[in-house]
Amino acid sequence: MLGKMIRLLRACLLPANGRRIPGERWINIGLRASHLVGVAGSGAGFLFAVGSQEWMPFWHLTVISGVAMTGLYIASTPGWLLQLKGLLTVAKVAALLVGSAFPVWRAEIFIGIIVVSALIAHAPARVRGWTWRAGACDGYEKE
Repeated sequence: MLGKMIRLLRACLLPANGRRIPGERWINIGLRASHLVGVAGSGAGFLFAVGSQEWMPFWHLTVISGVAMTGLYIASTPGWLLQLKGLLTVAKVAALLVGSAFPVWRAEIFIGIIVVSALIAHAPARVRGWTWRAGACDGYEKE
């Protein structure tokens, strides 16, 4: 009985093929565009001696759109967080925390995050979808 309940709960929380969210593609495009605008504006605070009142609204846009994108990805594909693209998202957030603790490295960390983001965004699907579980790729056969 307990095993059956666990399987049912797992099927509900972690569906094998993910979930279909109406309008997901356009929601994702809008969130990505907002995120890019936020990152571009936030760059002033990370790269130059600009007052926070000038770049902080962009930072808020970056955080809000990033959290929304992460929520969308997890809602549609719960395994996203275990894939390389999800793991690197967590690593980028950790890097930002390090940058706030060590402001002297903020510019370098910011540029490093942009480079990592570009590499993973344009990597083949089998690379983005790689998971830590024995090198498996969700939805892709191992080569």
